[in-house]
Parts: sequence; C-alpha cells; structure tokens
Amino acid sequence: MGTLRRAIYTVGKSIRGTGQAMDRLGSTIQGGLRVEEQLSRHRTIMNIFEKEPRIHKDVFVAPSAAVIGNVEIGRGSSIWYSSILRVVNSIHIGSGTNIQDNSLVHVSKANISGKVLPTIIGNNVTIGHFRQVNSAVLHACAVKDEAFVGMGATLLDGVVVEKHSMVGAGSLVKQNTRIPSGEVWVGNPAKFLRKLTEEEMAFIAQSSTNYINLAQVHAAENAKTFDDIELEKMLRKKYAHKDEEYDSMLGVVHEIPPELILPDNILPNKAQMLLLTECFLKLPLGMLGVVTY
Repeated sequence: MGTLRRAIYTVGKSIRGTGQAMDRLGSTIQGGLRVEEQLSRHRTIMNIFEKEPRIHKDVFVAPSAAVIGNVEIGRGSSIWYSSILRVVNSIHIGSGTNIQDNSLVHVSKANISGKVLPTIIGNNVTIGHFRQVNSAVLHACAVKDEAFVGMGATLLDGVVVEKHSMVGAGSLVKQNTRIPSGEVWVGNPAKFLRKLTEEEMAFIAQSSTNYINLAQVHAAENAKTFDDIELEKMLRKKYAHKDEEYDSMLGVVHEIPPELILPDNILPNKAQMLLLTECFLKLPLGMLGVVTY
C-alpha cells in the first residue's frame, strides 16, 4: 500500500472510530428511547477479483444475504435471508425470480473435463418454497423460465431444468441431467415421477407474483425509520383491547390510518389485504405491513 493510500486509510479508520464512539454516547443520552445497533461487518453486495454484481434497482436483497462477484440479477427478483450467491465466473438471474432463505447458488471454475460452467436462472423461477427447512443448492447449472426447485434440492454441474418443470423437495439431480419441460422429478438421485398438472403450472406462475409483492413489503419494512416503528407500536397498543363487536354496537368504526395502508402495487386486492390482516391480527405488524382494528 502506497504512502498516500495508507494515510487515507488511516484517516478513514479514525473517522469511523470517532463516529462509533459518538453513536455510543448518543445512545446513552437517549436513555430508554435509544435503539441499540450492533456493528456488523457483513457486506450484502461485494466485489471479488474486480468483478462487480449488477443488480437492478427493483431487486430486493435481504440484509443477511450475500451477493459476491460477477452476478447479474434482473428486475423484480428477490434474494432472501441468509442466501449466498458466490461466483468465480458468472451467475445470471432473470426477472421476477425468487431465491429463498438459506439457498446457495455457486458455479464451477472448471469441471473434470475442463469446461467452464456458469449458473443461469431464468425469469419467474422459484428456488425453495414456503416453510423452507433445508437450503437449496444450485451448482453450475441452468434453470429455465417458470421452473420450480423445491426446498433442500441439490442441482449439480451441468444440470438443465427446462421451462415449466419441477424438482421436488430434497431431491439430488446428478451431473449433466436434463429435466424436460412439464415434468416432475424427485428422489436421490432424482428420477421422473409424473407430468406437471395445469394447476401446478399456474401455482408456479403465481408463486413468482406472490414473492415479487412480498419482497416489496419486506423492502418497505427494512426501510422504516425509528419514528415509523414507534408510531406503529403506539397504534397497536392503543387499539389492542378494543372489542370489534362492542364497538360496532356503538356505531364506532376503526379505520386504517393512511400511514399504514400499503400501495396498490404491493397488495392490489384490498379484500385479500383485509382477509390477511383479519387472519393474522395477533401477529406483529412488521410481519404484515398492515393492521386492522
């Protein structure tokens, strides 16, 4: 490291240390209203070997996820909590695809035959689904548009999952296997089980839409300020013991404050929004993004 660069680094380190000390002092002065923030060295998006991730501005990358190196992610996709995308050549992910919690996407610098194998994931793909238990692992493979990879599935080098096909949860797909369009494969090693039904194809398409919307909710939650969170706590406490039936007898109507109404592009179906909040009324507001009284 040159003399100038070393001096700049030292000054920057000193400024950061001073800032951290001031933050601790400010938290102490705030007393019971302070918000404790743990310093984390985790880097959600990171260059490696001068290769920089290229991520569309509408992509949701969860704070605990890691996107490292030559990774390209298209519009409306989402990388969920604790997922890792790490690359030595390239990973390409299309639009509207969701890589769910704890998933690992990797590549091969070169396999036994010396061939360089990137990982390519198409549009509106679902990797690992709801109530995920184990992580999905995709290694130097290709997953085409609107395919579905179940939780805990492993796809090895050279695997190709064609459009509108499904890999069952916990399956191991061996090297260079091609899963034809419209088929369901399961097992260890994975084998053909049956044809995909029309309902399942519709479910895969809907899954992509659901996660695009859910990613917007999580992005909004992660962006909330201290004041936003405190306001929501106050409103929940204020209406926690209200009896809806009793209030209706008195002609009292509790409306959702404008501050808590999500934009139409996040939950376009207002009836669905009210149903969700009614079913999950006892859950923390942060899990829903909305509340009813």
